[in-house]
Order: sequence, then C-alpha cells, then structure tokens
Amino acid sequence: MQLQTAPEPTAEEEVVRLPRAARAWRLAVAGVLLALTLAGTAWGSDDDFPVGPFLMYAGRAGNDAPVGSTRVVGVTADGTEVGMSGGEVGLRRAEFEGQLGRVIEQPELLGALGEAYVRRNPSAEPLVRVDVVQRDFELRDGVQTGGFTDRVVVSSPVGTTE
Repeated sequence: MQLQTAPEPTAEEEVVRLPRAARAWRLAVAGVLLALTLAGTAWGSDDDFPVGPFLMYAGRAGNDAPVGSTRVVGVTADGTEVGMSGGEVGLRRAEFEGQLGRVIEQPELLGALGEAYVRRNPSAEPLVRVDVVQRDFELRDGVQTGGFTDRVVVSSPVGTTE
C-alpha cells in the first residue's frame, strides 16, 4: 500500500486583509471588554459576572478557618428537625443560598417554604417553624476535627392553611 503525496501548490493564495475601519472597530470592542473586565475585577461583585469576579472561587480560607454550610430545617411541635432539601420544597440549595439575604430581610418567606413542604408531604408531621441554620465545621491543618457549631441565622413560624 502506497501513501499519497500532498499535491503541489499551484498558485500562491492571496491574503485578505481587513479594512482599516474593521480593524479599528474590533480593537475598540476588545478595549471596552478589557476595561469592563478590569473594572469588574477591581470593584465588581458576583452580580457583574462575567466581567466581574465570581467570588466563591476568588480566594481561599486558611487551613484552620471554619468551613460554613447553610441548611434549611423545619421544626415540628416536639422539636424534631426535618431536613428541607430541594425535593421537599421545590427549591435547590444554590437557588436558596442566592436568596439568603432577601430571606433574612423578609423571614416570612421561610414560612412559605414550610407551607410548601406541608403541601408536598401531607402525611408528614406538621411544622411549627422553619430555621436557616449555619453550621461551621472546625478544621485543623485543613482536616475536619469532627467539631462544629450551629447557629440559627433566621427563623419564621409556619402558618399552614388547610
């Protein structure tokens, strides 16, 4: 079996150059995007993404700094905590965490989550309140020690409508 050789070039291909106005336009657009990215990096927030920093990836904590995890729990009349993940209330964790500032300002929104849980789980024990709990896991040299602390960030009663 013989390999074919590449065909001989027949003529020199002509290079097509952009007109001066097109080059200037592209350079101006690139300059604006670069300026927006630099300004977003210096003064921006997550809301400015993609020309601002995505802060959750912008840095790291020290090896002994606690690692926080936010969770939403429903509380029954006897004090039992019920985990309220996305399947129970129709809201994913990232969606909830993105709205956490709003929930802190308007705790009654938690009551709406509790009511959604009751509607989706009619046979479950009724909830009397919903809490947002911040759990800080302790680290030593970057490894979990097993210790943690919980604090309730915001809480709201559940007023079910039946």
